[in-house]
Amino acid sequence: MDDTTSAGLSAGPRRPNARGQGERLREEIISAAVQMLGDLADDEALSLRAVARAVSISPTSVYLYFPDRDALVAAAMQRCHAEMLQAADDAEDAQQDPALGLRARILAQAAWVQEHPGIYKVMHESKVGMPFKEAAFTRTTAAVQRCMDAGVASPGDAATVALDLRTAVIGMLSLRINEPDLPWPPFPEQADRFLSKLVGLAPLAGETTVSQAK
Repeated sequence: MDDTTSAGLSAGPRRPNARGQGERLREEIISAAVQMLGDLADDEALSLRAVARAVSISPTSVYLYFPDRDALVAAAMQRCHAEMLQAADDAEDAQQDPALGLRARILAQAAWVQEHPGIYKVMHESKVGMPFKEAAFTRTTAAVQRCMDAGVASPGDAATVALDLRTAVIGMLSLRINEPDLPWPPFPEQADRFLSKLVGLAPLAGETTVSQAK
């Protein structure tokens, strides 16, 4: 990987961290990696040397916090995934109706992806293990279960339904990034079809909120 990846991120010589600021340096390394991964949209193109130069430290210093590139990629993706999950949680929490809450969760995730397409590609196309992504599935399952408990979704196994829904949403978001020239409908409309066909939510509720989301 050419170190020119870090262009625009490099700074002058770095002053040594004061005692007890090791965690701050670790976060700075992750921040640099996040920015590069977002630009590259490919974790295999990431250079630890370029990351080190962006933070104005020696490559050896990076290894004090991350044993290899995969470890740094995983840490960067974990931070990004947590941000996406928080956005989805906040959107759902703002709704009292469980059906609208589930819909808001999906739309918030899509909005985050639109702002971070390169990161999303790495998150779902990298070979690096990311067990933290299970949290998104767990919370979607809980949201589906709330819809079932309220009688606004078809009864069934919430985990199975959530897995189908997650597969559809992730696949659709990835395709929109990788094949942007296809005649994609507005995402809220497609999300409503997923919610109707996979979860069993009433189409009318989705159609009503689509106009509000535009």
